[in-house]
Amino acid sequence: MKLNFTTLLLFLISFGYIIPQNKQLTTEDVVINSYSTLAPKNLRQLSWIPGTDKYYFVSSGKEQFLISGFVDKTDFDTLANLDSIRKQLEQYSIKNVVNFPLITWIDQQNFIFLINGRLFNFNITSQKINPVNQSDENAGENSLSPNKKFIAFTKGNNLFVSLSNKKTVQISKDTNQDIVNGQAVHRNEFGINTGIFWSPMSNYIAYYRMDQTMVTNYPIVDLTTTPASLHNIKYPMAGQTSHHVTIGVYDIRTGNTVWLKTGEPLDQYLTCVSWSPDEKYIFVAHLNRDQNHLQLKKYDAATGESVKILFEEKDDKYVEPLNPLYFRPNHADEFIWISRRDGYNHLYLYNTEGNLIKQVTHGKWEVLDFNGFDKNGNEVYYTSTEVSPIEKHFYRTNLSNGKTVNLTPEEGTHEVSASSDGKYFIDNYNNLHTPRIINVIDPNGKVIKNLLNAENPIKDYKLGRIKIFTIKNEEGIKFYCRMVYPVDFDSTKKYPVIFYVYGGPHAQLVTDSWSFGRYSLWFQLMAEKGYIVFTLDNRGSSNRGLAFEQATFKRLGTFEVQDQMTGVKYLKSLSYVDSTRFGVFGWSFGGFMTTSLMLKTNNTFKVGVAGGAVIDWKYYEVMYTERYMDTPQANPKGYQESSLLNYVQNLKGKLLLVHGTSDSTVVWQHTLEFAKKCADLNIPLDYFPYPGQPHGVSGPDAVHLYNKITNYFLDNL
Repeated sequence: MKLNFTTLLLFLISFGYIIPQNKQLTTEDVVINSYSTLAPKNLRQLSWIPGTDKYYFVSSGKEQFLISGFVDKTDFDTLANLDSIRKQLEQYSIKNVVNFPLITWIDQQNFIFLINGRLFNFNITSQKINPVNQSDENAGENSLSPNKKFIAFTKGNNLFVSLSNKKTVQISKDTNQDIVNGQAVHRNEFGINTGIFWSPMSNYIAYYRMDQTMVTNYPIVDLTTTPASLHNIKYPMAGQTSHHVTIGVYDIRTGNTVWLKTGEPLDQYLTCVSWSPDEKYIFVAHLNRDQNHLQLKKYDAATGESVKILFEEKDDKYVEPLNPLYFRPNHADEFIWISRRDGYNHLYLYNTEGNLIKQVTHGKWEVLDFNGFDKNGNEVYYTSTEVSPIEKHFYRTNLSNGKTVNLTPEEGTHEVSASSDGKYFIDNYNNLHTPRIINVIDPNGKVIKNLLNAENPIKDYKLGRIKIFTIKNEEGIKFYCRMVYPVDFDSTKKYPVIFYVYGGPHAQLVTDSWSFGRYSLWFQLMAEKGYIVFTLDNRGSSNRGLAFEQATFKRLGTFEVQDQMTGVKYLKSLSYVDSTRFGVFGWSFGGFMTTSLMLKTNNTFKVGVAGGAVIDWKYYEVMYTERYMDTPQANPKGYQESSLLNYVQNLKGKLLLVHGTSDSTVVWQHTLEFAKKCADLNIPLDYFPYPGQPHGVSGPDAVHLYNKITNYFLDNL
């Protein structure tokens, strides 16, 4: 079925309601609509059909279609529709399919998708689906093999592989529930998000085996049962015994498992697991528990023997590996390694003997993502902050001559994907003033075709102006800041200010991007109510280089607070700021920062709301805490200085703590200890637990939460 380009755009884009620009945001808008009707339109699953210059996406709306288009044509083809797929799936007892399944192309005529543990093939010509394989409808994780035929999956604490609809093999057979196979380990630190690693030709599965028998149980109380019941999790706190991880290699053809001889100490961290293209070797980054010494090791996949150490990295604070090895097409003995060894995140080209061929990227800026090679392996694609720490741009660099081209000159935040031959790219970008633009561009960044210009989804609302700017502290360190001004701002009036903070590693709040989502709309909700909302990315936060991040090492909550006070000093210089009415809100590390600012700044802040707050770092998990704080045994002064239990007596303002009672990230004990200390010292504290909620509050409770946060500031600031 052919669709005219103009008709399709009208079909895809909602142009909003024809009413005056006077609508006001509600808490329901903030919580329920912030990622749907009030988020910029997008093209779902937008990518390239392999081996072609055709792109595809899934249309939005009740009747969802899989649509493809040519770069050089205005017409579109409808390849499949959800209604037909839904009806065919009912033959296999799969019902209530709401959205078009996530697809993977096999060739230009066939794609596959996994649903309810079953793998199906869809043929474009016949419009028919056929079952290919199945795992288990109760599988915890499904991992499809590179040849798109097999499914490795976890069930309970063991790993299985389904080789066909009729043959499933149990790979691991541990009966102790505290020994887990095929799942992410090290609490998902070090870039780990899976425990299953297929070899390139689908002949082997490398997988993690995590022995937690030596880790102390931590109680999570389920309050929904009568009486309340206990659910124990394994939660190694800073300085305590950690789990032990090994790596197995399962041979699909023989059914045998070989264990890599990763050696001791047993509480080391094993990450960056990568296969060589010929499947002969596995590469593993070994990181010591102190996290300051990395070794990249090469293993024989057939025997598990260590072949050699390719190289080592050391740092007096910490080394943090986050990425696997990226092997170069047509150069099977060369790979890209990503490291911050020169103080900024950059690409390095190595060979498999451990020899450095060259440093590919250089400069006082960070590579944010490695986006692959061209088909010949002569050029690399990456995303970086070279233009600005608050922008993301897409580059290609020639590995031979080093020539680099920025394919995305428009300011803002870019996400780019390349066609299989690198002839065209899809550039999906936004900035502070642009909700979303999607273009097809050529290798020089020239726009070939526009696919979407998203309308402003909140154009009918009265909004506060947003400004991004920089300030400096007394040492000359630059900080990026964002200010949301009150609606109908009048510079002759005085306004209260709410600081929104996070401030911890792996987070950057101030970026040149379109503001949408729960927090962004809440900022505008408060702007409607006459508040300035201010954010500053302090030292310790991301994308400013290693020295900026490591400044807080062993002293979390010290320099971060100082930097936020630089923001206070700046705000006090503004005639329209009421310096007697500063508030602060944050979650997780931001909850730690909120509470720190309430306790450590001589009553600068009148009101605070802290969600899921870290109160004492000795109660937080091993991997994260010891990277930034060392152990309590090795750094007792730092732990004492950062523990907010030691500052409770300083609380003079109004502080609300909220916490999910089933939080397994920042355990409930943190804020309960704080509440107990307040009671002991007869210090007033407002506290609200959310029974059964994890680290983030969701469902109807989230509406209650945001009403509570909003009203807390309205009542007290």
